[in-house]
Amino acid sequence: MNIKEIQKRLSEFADARDWDQFHSPKNLSMALSAEAGELLEIFQWLTEKESLGIVSSENTLKAAKEEIADIAIFLLRLADKLGVDVEQAILEKIDINEEKYPIEKCKGKNTKYSDL
Repeated sequence: MNIKEIQKRLSEFADARDWDQFHSPKNLSMALSAEAGELLEIFQWLTEKESLGIVSSENTLKAAKEEIADIAIFLLRLADKLGVDVEQAILEKIDINEEKYPIEKCKGKNTKYSDL
């Protein structure tokens, strides 16, 4: 995935429709949250086993895929507006998480880092 290329295409898409005026960081973060809520709705009442099984349901998987795409779109637009290099931010966060969650303390556990 070429994040910069996708951000460029999303920017062009918004510019062509004069939507950039609506794409403030506040509005984009709210839209991102709303789309995450829509993804959550797909799984809300499913058991763990049922949630793993949506890959065999063409309609449910399609709906989840669209919500995941919407989330990514708003996330990339927000990062673009804030000047955040998504790839670099992810790599930095992985480094932070590796320090917070050393293998010897957390392997096989779902404990928060502050309680390890």
